Amino acid sequence: MEKTTSVLGRCVDVTSIAPLFIPMAPGGPELLLIVGIAVLLFGAQKIPALARSIGESAGQFKKGQAQVEQELEEIKPDASGAGSAGAGTDAETDLES
Repeated sequence: MEKTTSVLGRCVDVTSIAPLFIPMAPGGPELLLIVGIAVLLFGAQKIPALARSIGESAGQFKKGQAQVEQELEEIKPDASGAGSAGAGTDAETDLES
């Protein structure tokens, strides 16, 4: 069942416009206020350097995340094949005796 609403006499699928509205997200005036406070705190000359360092940090974080995911993918096939042929775990052998 699709959710529709009438906007200016037209039926609009609400689910198609829902991602455009994020509740409690700052709008235009709020963003201008945040930028103004940032300029007052850091100064106009330091903001580009601050933005650059934040971007570099985000890039390093994404690289690290990709490396961890790659290592997990490499370990995943090894872990599934190694335990199937061996004896049970310590917990299983304790239950059997």
